[in-house]
Amino acid sequence: MLTAISYGVASVEADVWLVNGTLFVGHEIAALSEDRTLDALYIQPLLAILEAQNPATEFNTNRSIIHGVFDTASSTALQLFIDIKTDGEEAWQPVLEALDPLREKGYLTTFKDGELIGSAVTVIGTGNTPLDGVLGQETRDVFYDAPLVALKTDVGACIYNATISVVASTNYDTAVGWKGLGKIGDAQLANLTRFVGDAHECNLTARFWNTPDWPIYARSKVWKELLEAGADWLNADDLEAASEF
Repeated sequence: MLTAISYGVASVEADVWLVNGTLFVGHEIAALSEDRTLDALYIQPLLAILEAQNPATEFNTNRSIIHGVFDTASSTALQLFIDIKTDGEEAWQPVLEALDPLREKGYLTTFKDGELIGSAVTVIGTGNTPLDGVLGQETRDVFYDAPLVALKTDVGACIYNATISVVASTNYDTAVGWKGLGKIGDAQLANLTRFVGDAHECNLTARFWNTPDWPIYARSKVWKELLEAGADWLNADDLEAASEF
């Protein structure tokens, strides 16, 4: 996460596994270790950064304004995806409790009484995150990663909106499928454009994961098509390349 922030990346993801009551972080279960917890790798570092960005000093007298993690773009929120890998219902309450240090400081974007109030960190539950858990929060400060390919009813009404979700995501390979080799097909481009358009009409941002990452020239062509179609996020492991694209 710290490397991502250093490159100006405004969206990060933690793959979270609930094991014996503790939330561990890793792409797969074999990567888990005692020191790789959600609290150690994400919550406490974020808290330290935000405390430094919002000091109680004689100069910083307007404490109602919360500054984000980026020193030169303090109004930009960091989007934190929490991808629950284990049972969502079982992990839901521990995830909410893990966010308490950020919540108590007012650092989380919230929705309550019909009002969406932005803050330094916007948390989005993905993976096995239970939708009923997201909807059941009295003050919503964990939002739902909406399904980009199923945002609307048959008559075109939005099922998800910015009070429930701020972003909609899907697997690029199954939704579009173009590998960046040759020219993108008409049907593939139509799908890409339609899905992005649906997200924007529902006031959500659009994200495609599982995009090609090799060869580099093909990855760049896919990224270019995504941006030209209006996609809001590039899903990337090569942070340096994405920040310079």
